[in-house]
This record gives sequence, structure tokens and C-alpha cells, in this order.
Amino acid sequence: MKYVSIVLALLSSAAAAEDAMSAAEFEAYVSGKTLFYEADGRRYGVEEYLSDRRVRWAFLDGSGQCKDGYWYEEAGQICFVYEDSPGAQCWSFYEDSRGLRAKFENEPDGRLLYEIEDSSEEMLCLGPDVGV
Repeated sequence: MKYVSIVLALLSSAAAAEDAMSAAEFEAYVSGKTLFYEADGRRYGVEEYLSDRRVRWAFLDGSGQCKDGYWYEEAGQICFVYEDSPGAQCWSFYEDSRGLRAKFENEPDGRLLYEIEDSSEEMLCLGPDVGV
């Protein structure tokens, strides 16, 4: 009986560890940071988390183009809307000892992103109209 209690406690802890971050937890974690993410073992993108839940995103594809947007919480997910796309992109975020893990919820087999670097520096945004 003692072992059953221990196993149940461990299972309960594991389930609790997999709860997605709330909006308040996410905001406390990301505010004022610039986070770099990887997907499928490669650098994928960077997002700067500004005041009032505003964000700036850029793919790490060498273009240097940034997209401004904002985030909000809906149905337990963190949803982002960017200037170039009217629809929301919703994610579930999880925190572990290595940082954030994000699962894209708009698709059944949603992409997974992993935090690989944290910076307090502003992003450098270039674009097609720079210097013109």
C-alpha cells in the first residue's frame, strides 16, 4: 500500500509538471526578455517581449525582417497576432529546467519550439526597405 501511495504521488507530480503555463506565469517569465527558439534541432526564430504584451518576432532565416504583434490568453493558450496575418497563432507553453517549450496548437501535430537562449538586448531588425 505504501508503494501505491508513492506511485500515485509521482504520477500526480508528473501530470502537474505538464500543465501549460498560465498567462500570468508566461508574462512573468518573458517580460523584458528576448528569447531565441529552435525547432527540429535548428535555430528557428527570436521573439522580443515588450511592455503591454507586445512582441516582435523574426525568423532566423537571414532576412532580418521583424513582425510586430501582441499576445493574449485564450482557453488556456497563449495566442499571438502579428501585423502581417489577421489570424491568431496559439501555443501552449511549458517551463522546465532548460527553459520554455512551446507547442503550436493550431495544427494537430503542431510544431515544437525550444528556448535555446535568453537575452535582455533588443532585437536588430533589418528589412527590405533599410537604407532606401
